[in-house]
Amino acid sequence: MYRANQHQMSLYDYLPPYHGELVEQNRWVRLAQAIDWDAFEQEYSAHFSAGGKIAIPARMAYGSLIIRAAYKTTDRGTIALIRESPYLQYFLGFETFTDEVPFSARSMERFRTRIPPEKVREALRLLKTFETTKPR
Repeated sequence: MYRANQHQMSLYDYLPPYHGELVEQNRWVRLAQAIDWDAFEQEYSAHFSAGGKIAIPARMAYGSLIIRAAYKTTDRGTIALIRESPYLQYFLGFETFTDEVPFSARSMERFRTRIPPEKVREALRLLKTFETTKPR
């Protein structure tokens, strides 16, 4: 027997699966903990001269390229994924979940000119190990 749903559920009635907390075993949380963001920040900052517009933080730039490669999506698709996922936002260093992404799909082209593809591939290899291994 099938019972029809009588009404559309309100967004305010929906309980998120993470109950407001992220799960430590999530592969994006584990990858965020495994990457030496401070070392990458120093390496990344060498591409910028004094003055000019404030750059997007290295973690967001590098992380967005990793996400794009992991999901094999476009720049616009990557922005959409980031906007929708608290895990991806955590991975990029956001302090809270938000619907606003502080960079555009066009910015990702600039990220690719500053971040070598081998750095992204290195992180993807690490991410794949988290998909196949159980956390300790």
